Amino acid sequence: MLGKTAGGLFWMFRYLERSENTARLIEAGFRIGLTRPGGDDEEWESVLTTAAVWQAYLARHGELDAGKAIDFLLRDSTNPSSVLSAIAAARQNARLVRTALTREVWEAVNDTYMILKQALARPVSTRDLPEVLAMIRQQSALVRGAMHGTMLRNDVFDFGRLGTFLERADNTARILDVKYYVLLPSVSQIGTSLDNVQWETILRSVAGQRSYRWINQGETTPMGIANFLIFDGRMPRSLAFSMRKIATNMTYLENEYRARHGSHDQTDVLLARLETGSITRVFEDGLHEFITDFLTDLARLGQQIEIDYRFLG
Repeated sequence: MLGKTAGGLFWMFRYLERSENTARLIEAGFRIGLTRPGGDDEEWESVLTTAAVWQAYLARHGELDAGKAIDFLLRDSTNPSSVLSAIAAARQNARLVRTALTREVWEAVNDTYMILKQALARPVSTRDLPEVLAMIRQQSALVRGAMHGTMLRNDVFDFGRLGTFLERADNTARILDVKYYVLLPSVSQIGTSLDNVQWETILRSVAGQRSYRWINQGETTPMGIANFLIFDGRMPRSLAFSMRKIATNMTYLENEYRARHGSHDQTDVLLARLETGSITRVFEDGLHEFITDFLTDLARLGQQIEIDYRFLG
């Protein structure tokens, strides 16, 4: 496969995942904002920071406002990580690799772009926000369904999966960091009902509320939730699950091309850290520090994959 085609597939599915993940970040901020006395806007700084667009937002608007933050994350064309920008980028990449996709996958991506372009043609009101966020998640699921139901399990599929799970691991780590950053008015709130509600919101934002309760029989603790989202390989949005999928698809590519690269070694190191780590150690060393290191290493892995498989030709 040509490197440019591999890169187009990788980024197509990465952007698709990013659109859903940005919607989940917005939902986390919106729901956590409802737990704040007086409906404070400060939580949006943490969401924008977590999405890595805080400085871009300030340059655009200059002041913090919940409505402007939501609009910037949903539909602002100057924000390359906004839902609408990500979907447009996914569709553009899909067009470039059209011959590598089944008709069903292409139509699902194109339909998603057209539907969301219409839904986000104007600012979304607070009243309509939950419905719009649900629509974004649903459209993402339709594309994934078309992919799983119609694509050959070959290198085309592998590069798409790498993009999906690199982006998903990045997002779950960032959502955990939303909880770490500025979400509590003070450390005195840790362990209170407000703290617990916010941890529950984090679970909800990654569609893990019921799964967590089923596994833990209803017992909700910050350490238990963090362990679930970092180390539990049964949770499809956990860091461990995502890294195992990345490792699997990297192995398939190694066998397909009969070549091993630096990105394979980096994958093994990241996966080993999750398979041998413990949540107790993470909390002792610092959750934020763990997440920061993980995100840095994950970004390096993504860059190395691009180099090894010559995405730029």
